[in-house]
Formats: sequence, structure tokens, C-alpha cells
Amino acid sequence: MALLEVDSINTFYGRVQALHGVSLSIEEGEIVTLIGSNGAGKTTTLRTISGLNPPAKGRVRFRGRDITGLAPNRVVGLGIGQVPEGRRVFHRMTVRDNLFLGAYVRNDRDDIRGDEEQMLTLFPRLKERRNQIGGTLSGGEQQMLAIGRALMSRPKLLLLDEPSLGLAPIMVDTIFQVIRDINQRGTTILLIEQNAAKALAVANRGYVLETGRVVKEGTARALLESPDVQRAYLGI
Repeated sequence: MALLEVDSINTFYGRVQALHGVSLSIEEGEIVTLIGSNGAGKTTTLRTISGLNPPAKGRVRFRGRDITGLAPNRVVGLGIGQVPEGRRVFHRMTVRDNLFLGAYVRNDRDDIRGDEEQMLTLFPRLKERRNQIGGTLSGGEQQMLAIGRALMSRPKLLLLDEPSLGLAPIMVDTIFQVIRDINQRGTTILLIEQNAAKALAVANRGYVLETGRVVKEGTARALLESPDVQRAYLGI
């Protein structure tokens, strides 16, 4: 049984259909990436999974349970965390308070504090700035904080939306190493990333979206070697 199954979802914004029968699956322990141009439906797919944009048709199953249409807070409580595009940290709150907000669905106070220390170990820059206001961090530090905040809910599946967007090249490399580390610690990842080469280099498998439809899928290696993918997304 797959950890996540998305079955033929159609999702709309008002009368505009953004997804047309999108299906995908993720096995536990994988990194799976969605690649495609702007407006292809990648973020909408994540928002549908997380309950922010319920589908008009189709089903979403997590660990065998139908979660279609569940409220976002209930989806988080079941074990799906999301790092949104643009990071969206709470700019007027400290690093520590941002992290604690990520654990709002939990009641195990002692374990929450232990997890905070784990996040500060995973992100040493945040440890140096634990009492600093979130809005004063650099873009890369805010991305680390957004990831750490999502991890505080102890997700089984982490949805990452454009984690390298707007970051300096050296910070991009750091973020992708963090993605590998998180996965090796046992968290399954669904990744959207503008840098298709980087995404496919870290992923096990991938799906290509075009105008709200899955047009290609396969192992990361197969997609890297695909002439269509190379021409459209890798600049080869």
C-alpha cells in the first residue's frame, strides 16, 4: 500500500479547472518530485492534498485512509506537513515561537521541546538566532525556519513547494542537502522545485505536469535522460 495515493483529481479555482484527472502515488521513504512550467498545476496539487483546495472529483488517500476534503488542520494531524511557496514565516514572531507554532496539533509538551532542540541541531543557523524575529532572517534562514516549523508536527509526508526559490546558489545547495538529510531520517517527501535538474538529482521518481495533466512519469534517472524533459526543463 502506497503512503499517498492521488486518484484522478479535478480541482477548480472558481470556474477555472486547474487539475484534470491528476493521479500519482508515493511510497514510504521516497522523494518524489513534480516538475513543470509555471501554471502547470504543481502547487494546486499540493494544496489539494493538504485540504486547502478540495477536489471536485477524485480521491486522496493517505496511509489507506480517504482524506479527500478533510480540513487542513486534520490533514496535518494525520501526518502531512507542508512548506508553502514563499516560506511564509510569521515575521513578527521569534524563531522559537515559529517552531512551536508548527507543533500546534500536538499535546506532548516535553517531546515538543525535545523536537525543538532537534530542529536547532538540524539547522545550526537557527540555533544562533533562536530569539531573533523571523522577519529579520535572510531568505535562506527563513526557508530553514519554514521547513523546521513543518517538521515540528512530526509529519510522515512533507510537501515542499519551491524550497530554493529566490535563494543564492550556495544556499540552494544547503537546502538540498537538508532535504536529503530529512529523508534519510525517515520522512517521505513530495517536492516541487523550479530547478528540475536539482529536483531530479535528489528524487527517486518524478511526474511531469503540463496544463494540469500528468504527461510523463518515471524514475528520476529516466526523466533526466528523457529528450523531452531535457529540452523543456533542463535546457539541454
